[in-house]
Formats: sequence, C-alpha cells, structure tokens
Amino acid sequence: MPHGLSLGPSAPRAWASANFVGARHLFRCTFAAGEAEALRAALDARLGGAEWRLPGHFVADTAVRLAADDRALQIEILTIED
Repeated sequence: MPHGLSLGPSAPRAWASANFVGARHLFRCTFAAGEAEALRAALDARLGGAEWRLPGHFVADTAVRLAADDRALQIEILTIED
C-alpha cells in the first residue's frame, strides 16, 4: 500500500444472485497527501490484478472509488463462496 494510506475496518454486507452467495466488503481508505485520482487508479489496478487466496471463496470483483469529500477512497471487494 502506498505510504500515507490508512485502511479502515471492513463493513461486510451479504450478497446473493440467482446462482451465487457471497459478501461485499466495504473499506474506507484515507490518505495524508497526494493526487486523489492517481491514488485511486493505482490502488484499483493493484487490487484488480491481485492473486487472492481465500479458502472457500474467490474474489469476483473489486472497485475503488473516490469518496464524496475527495480525501478518502471507498474500496469494495465482492467475494463469492466456492
């Protein structure tokens, strides 16, 4: 994680589709300084390319968005049960 970022606790929410069951994990990530959009893009690329090892689950989707105040990032990770 780039210097100056602070990752908050996960706030999981149950998720289901017609064929799958899982959870959406939401994290707020604050940063001390830097270009917000560049940080968002870098973290989004890194999470999207990660090799996840989660026994009994797989990561189906990741997203990183700028928070409304532009001083934090909202990270969302969708995990699905195997």
